[in-house]
Amino acid sequence: MIGFIKRLAITRLHGKHIKHPTSFAIAKEIRYMRVTFLQRLKQSAFIITGMFSAAFGLDSFLLPNSFIDGGATGLALLGTEVTSLPLAALLIIINAPFIALGYKILGKEFALKTSLAILSLAIILAFVHFPEITNDKLLVAVFGGFFLGAGIGLAVRGGSVLDGTEVLAIFLSRKTSATIGDIILVINVFVFSLAAYLLSIETALYSMITYLAAAKTVDFIIEGIEEYTGVTIVSSHNEEIRSMVTTKLGRGMTVYTGRRGFGKNGESYDVEILFTVVTRLELTSLTNEIQKIDPNAFVVMHSVKDTRGGMIKKRPLH
Repeated sequence: MIGFIKRLAITRLHGKHIKHPTSFAIAKEIRYMRVTFLQRLKQSAFIITGMFSAAFGLDSFLLPNSFIDGGATGLALLGTEVTSLPLAALLIIINAPFIALGYKILGKEFALKTSLAILSLAIILAFVHFPEITNDKLLVAVFGGFFLGAGIGLAVRGGSVLDGTEVLAIFLSRKTSATIGDIILVINVFVFSLAAYLLSIETALYSMITYLAAAKTVDFIIEGIEEYTGVTIVSSHNEEIRSMVTTKLGRGMTVYTGRRGFGKNGESYDVEILFTVVTRLELTSLTNEIQKIDPNAFVVMHSVKDTRGGMIKKRPLH
């Protein structure tokens, strides 16, 4: 097995036009492959768990009681109540344009993961039946929102989404002066107003509780990540990380010089400090790539309410 992995690493290095790789280069490639495999495994586990959690919340709580959520999922639930079309089909139809938009602004990998996640969620809803838990409207609103929000949050942790509304919000925020939060608020006001008109005011009000429960659960699952996250990186591999951020992720990067201090006597030396701003949908990709390059990098993240300028436009990820 070890021999096979080593041969695979050498083959990959040959593909990168390294004809006579050193032992260090082979070991580095093996570590890169191991980290990538574990990350893929972890992300897949998050997405699969998220799909079943979302399906449970929808099938056991919201659908039997005609409650809806916000965003694209809410529109799909509303469409099911009004037209009697299956929720599975509507989830795919409504989210399809958002996936295409995600491919344009967040890259091919994100679009592929999201497509598979939403398609799998639709298949689960179509073929797996979950028992109805309760008819109490308050419990339905709270716990339906909780399980749906947990599913959406876990999917985001895995690098995808189960609801395309946030992709649209990111796109519009780059084209207008509105923030992501403002755009999501406007979309949900429209969805709940439509629910009040087509269903009933009472259903719309309970659905707002569902949305609030789901939103808070999403924030909890992804550890309170805001719309934008500022990331400061100090690493001995700063050139590799800078190149990765600007070329692979298509993000702008600020590089400034500081002094690094350590030890009892306060020894210090000059060091380049990297700073970038990413959306929460891109944060997983950034941290994974940093881990591959330098697992000992010092990384500080903090919430950013909004941003203008440099990061608004980015190249597509190829």
